[in-house]
Amino acid sequence: MIKDTSKQMAKVAVEALKEKKGYDVKVIDISEISILADYFIIANGSNANQVQAMVDNVEEQMYKAGFDDPKVEGYNNASWILLDYNDVVLHIFDEESRSFYNLERLWRDGKEVDIDTL
Repeated sequence: MIKDTSKQMAKVAVEALKEKKGYDVKVIDISEISILADYFIIANGSNANQVQAMVDNVEEQMYKAGFDDPKVEGYNNASWILLDYNDVVLHIFDEESRSFYNLERLWRDGKEVDIDTL
């Protein structure tokens, strides 16, 4: 997939997260340091219901934008839900799990993207 498509996917996903009041949203460009994806998107919800609502909205908005269904892990537990769109991978956490796993530290070699310029 070309990077422009990944960027468009990231933009749709970030907007969908914001619509459901997701916070501390970070987009990390990992395209130059990993073959896993072009972007990791990390976001918080304040409780399991909000985390699931954020995921549901991302899936709905991505589908409307014409992107294939993701692989989903952790939906029922809802402390950390992973949405894998191949070139864009979302990690949506509750507060406790996000601070525990600290993915930003693990992927600090990636470039943080200003979400307002996507």
